[in-house]
Amino acid sequence: MAARRADAGELTAVAFAAKAHWGYPRHWLARWSSVLTITDRFLGRNPSYAAIADGRIIGFYSMRLGRRSVWLEQFWVLPRFIGKGVGRLLFAHFERRARQAGAVRVIVESDPHAEGFYRAMGAKTYSRRPAPMDGHVRFLPLLAKALA
Repeated sequence: MAARRADAGELTAVAFAAKAHWGYPRHWLARWSSVLTITDRFLGRNPSYAAIADGRIIGFYSMRLGRRSVWLEQFWVLPRFIGKGVGRLLFAHFERRARQAGAVRVIVESDPHAEGFYRAMGAKTYSRRPAPMDGHVRFLPLLAKALA
């Protein structure tokens, strides 16, 4: 379903829970709060869609539309639903929406832990962006997928 502005708080909770799943320190999560916090303004600018189970949001994505490309801005699944097909369904929905918008490719800047998922969805890693945290060497994978 299309996410509504009123869903911003629930979407934010999903994003924080999903990011925390990878074992990041709390102070890193706090530093990423501006990226993980979904606002009604963000939802007004970025088409967003949620997966629902038992009346609750269990995952969602947001996209930023370009002329020929679509960027995956947010993509989160509650930890207890990871590995159960929710992400695969959401990504398939994202691809359909991207095609409907006229995109010929999708672009993803991924958390390192999610790179394998996006590669399984057919995306290819084309670069890595340095993203050091507190002296730890980190890189964010940059992936793209051509849409047929």
